[in-house]
Amino acid sequence: MNTATELRTKLRNIDHRGYPAYKELKGQYNFGDYVLSIDHVQGDPFAAPSRLSVIVKKEKAGFPADYYDTHAKRITLQDHLTRLFGRWVSGGSFQAKGSGKSGLLSVSRCGQQVLERTAMRVQEGNVTLRFEAGFPANGRTINARELEKMLFDILPECVRKSLYYTNIDKEKLKQAIWLCEDQQYIRKCLSERELCAFIADGSVLPRESGVSEKPMKGAVTFLSPESLKFSLNLPHRGEICGMGIPKGITLFVGGGYHGKSTILQALQNGVYNHIAGDGREFVITDSTAFKLRAEDGRSITGVDISPFIKNLPNKKDTVHFSTEDASGSTSQAANLMEALESGSELILIDEDTSATNFMVRDQLMAQVITPGEEPITPFINRVRGMYEDLGVSSVIVAGSSGAFFHMADTIIQMKEYVPIDITERAKQAAEAYDKAAEDKGAGSEETGSKAMTEFPEFNRKRCPSPDMALRKEDRIKIKTMGTSELSLAKESVELRYLEQLKDQEQTAALAYVLKYAELKLMDGKKDIRQIGDFLEEQLDGKGLESLFERGDVSAQLARPRKQEIMACINRYRRLKI
Repeated sequence: MNTATELRTKLRNIDHRGYPAYKELKGQYNFGDYVLSIDHVQGDPFAAPSRLSVIVKKEKAGFPADYYDTHAKRITLQDHLTRLFGRWVSGGSFQAKGSGKSGLLSVSRCGQQVLERTAMRVQEGNVTLRFEAGFPANGRTINARELEKMLFDILPECVRKSLYYTNIDKEKLKQAIWLCEDQQYIRKCLSERELCAFIADGSVLPRESGVSEKPMKGAVTFLSPESLKFSLNLPHRGEICGMGIPKGITLFVGGGYHGKSTILQALQNGVYNHIAGDGREFVITDSTAFKLRAEDGRSITGVDISPFIKNLPNKKDTVHFSTEDASGSTSQAANLMEALESGSELILIDEDTSATNFMVRDQLMAQVITPGEEPITPFINRVRGMYEDLGVSSVIVAGSSGAFFHMADTIIQMKEYVPIDITERAKQAAEAYDKAAEDKGAGSEETGSKAMTEFPEFNRKRCPSPDMALRKEDRIKIKTMGTSELSLAKESVELRYLEQLKDQEQTAALAYVLKYAELKLMDGKKDIRQIGDFLEEQLDGKGLESLFERGDVSAQLARPRKQEIMACINRYRRLKI
């Protein structure tokens, strides 16, 4: 291994040469307390920044073993150190001058969620930090003196203040680890207490704005209705009270702007742990929960949507349904069946983003359009069977239709952001409505208690075939656009309706996961569920780094859930089943 002195010598030897000479710096250099690795050098000062990493051995880093002895605590430690390094390095960025990205120093920008990232990995106490740097130049001529300032003056100070236990705020790190342990304790309690979600009293659910994840100042804090209040004794925080949402079918109702969608958004984000001060630290949802919605225009490949749609007029196969341009109802049916395939045990639905004909059929329409003329079996007819036969719960937000009153086990009214348990009152109203309908001879086949049917058997085995043309390509290009879209070999994958994607680095990771699945896993024998399970197991054991054959790992990837991984694969238009 080279020494830091040798790196300084190399820098002075290439000063004022053409920019490509920077590539001579690739390699590892011993700085005493840590190793600096120059992994990838940018082609010119205007290209994507160079990728570097810092490796600190366990003995030097000194973090307590019980801060990384579980997966969740390790991710929390990594998140905390990434944020800490980010705060220090932001002050050093662009202190070195030059053209284009010269002087840039950056690391992943963490949001309100605690996510596993390639930016930081703690393994058996050893710390690896990955970050980006813009190697300085004047025009396209190397300015090695400025890079020397970055690597020998600015960077060592940032490393010293963020990657060594002796130098950081130990109390803040301890509080972050303790918060993680409390959050994981609640996740464990969900299944033990037959709950699918928990919202602590005092939580701040509204966000600052539509483009900000930070908590709204002065917002009404959450307070559980007494009938749904649960008390938990957390390992560190002690006793905490809040609303437990039981497994089964839960309905949120209420007037517009009273907080129904806000609570659903909090629940869909509760699949992730949140940092202290977010307001949703103790909003904990079943980690497999999937936000279901209509998605007009999406691609569907070989999905069995027959539990909801069959006997189409054009005789189209709905057991192996494929289309390049799905309608609202077919897309929502496919989204639900794919969610079941991914192992989701909780479905979250807002009627505002659902296809009306997928959700319900009212009595008058049922009388005019007979069952034999309607190919759609609405969700209301399947939701009970989905829970009783498959063990999959539902949380539904409804503002205009009372049809689900008959189906729901728990009915909560949101009134000025305060939840009120109205289950008994709503059930009585539903019974009175049914009786009035029967007196008129109208019946209630479609919306009443008779709309309870078993969930039918469905095809669970979809085996993607390899794309041989893709495997023959020398270089497969990847591109991402925020959390809304990615492209693999110029084939676009639309992701904007996967509402539980929270970070553009998750989108970037999905692109690499899709590439890996196409090249390594799709063989016509493994089904999509098996591929998803294999990827989950690999990422658990080896991390996102295992997606790369060489050591040149992207520094800006965040781990998506299995639900989003499989949803991405399902939306890939070159998928062959």
